Amino acid sequence: MIHAILFDPGTQKWTEGGPELIDAWERQPTSSIWVALQGEEPASESQLMAERFGIHSLAIKDALRARHPPKIEAFKDNTFILLKGLDADTGSISFGTIQLSIFVGERFVLTRSSSRSLSSERLRENILSGKIPPDVSVADLALKLCRIVADRFVPVLLSVEARLEEMETEMLEQPNDTLLAELMRQKSDLKKILRILQYHAQVFTSARTQTPEQFTGFNHELTDLQEQLDRQLSLARLYYELTDDLMTGYLSLSSHRLNQIMQTLTIVTMIFVPITFMAGIYGMNFEFMPELSIRVAYFVLLGAMVFVVGSILGILYYRGWIGQRGSKR
Repeated sequence: MIHAILFDPGTQKWTEGGPELIDAWERQPTSSIWVALQGEEPASESQLMAERFGIHSLAIKDALRARHPPKIEAFKDNTFILLKGLDADTGSISFGTIQLSIFVGERFVLTRSSSRSLSSERLRENILSGKIPPDVSVADLALKLCRIVADRFVPVLLSVEARLEEMETEMLEQPNDTLLAELMRQKSDLKKILRILQYHAQVFTSARTQTPEQFTGFNHELTDLQEQLDRQLSLARLYYELTDDLMTGYLSLSSHRLNQIMQTLTIVTMIFVPITFMAGIYGMNFEFMPELSIRVAYFVLLGAMVFVVGSILGILYYRGWIGQRGSKR
């Protein structure tokens, strides 16, 4: 699909259409155009970029790749920006990404997305509804699109904050393997966001330090965009560390509970092993066992068992394993 929006300075209006507007743009030297490519055959996209807009072959190759890190590269007649945008189905921390390529020339903005781009659709709605003035420059239009791409990460990050508080409560009250699995998935997703935001921040840091010709005079917009990305990066790093702390806390609590269980089992074993040993000796079926002929032997053995159990319990209490001393400890 090829979607185009043409600005005619004579009428001061935007015209929405398809590939036919590219011909009108070429016939009007003062007009500007935004062309959005999505779902076309790579060969036809490559041909349109090269022949109609003069895009460098290496930039076209990068734009058509399924995966490529975000970047900015200045060419002779245009500037190439490659970003990672959120896909259309993203509504939580478990998200997918799309490749969004932006080419900014003297009179055109050309975008190419690997799949549906909500950021491009939102910018198109703003243009057609009049929220964006019709005489906006192509560089300003491209930066507005970059800002929308960056802003879409904010709700995703903020959704993590509320969930972190719920997870902390669940961890203290009802820890389970499902919660640990969710923490692991969230940590992985936050690491992915961190990587994307770091790339984006590097892109616009580079744009500020070595401003391409097409963005000359837009230092304030570039600075604002970089500051927004820095804030998002800081927020993502904070949530990543909090998630990691929750995982560590969960594992520590699990280890503590396991130690308590092992302590209880050890106490039970310490009590029953000696008396089981004593009962086992006098449960053997030997013909000659002198103790069996003693009238009070049974009661002596029971007393010995009680004494052994009492001694063990006293030692455990003294060492703080059971009773109030154990609770205080």
